[in-house]
Amino acid sequence: MNIKIYTTPTCPYCERAKELLNSINLEYKEVDVESNPEERVKLIEDYQWMTVPAVFIDDKLVGGYDDLVKIHSEGKLFTK
Repeated sequence: MNIKIYTTPTCPYCERAKELLNSINLEYKEVDVESNPEERVKLIEDYQWMTVPAVFIDDKLVGGYDDLVKIHSEGKLFTK
């Protein structure tokens, strides 16, 4: 499972998403869109996604924090 999460340093839901992933020992790549503004543009232009966190699993946008929690509650987040 390849997870990438787009964040900003001051986003509380970004922190919660990272805490959830850490609590179940899932590795993820974090992309700070404030430090990488071209990534923010990509999210908007390619996915029409305006907010953070933006969570991708296996290169597919699954949504934000609430969507990540839902996926976890359905038992769809797991380690290898």
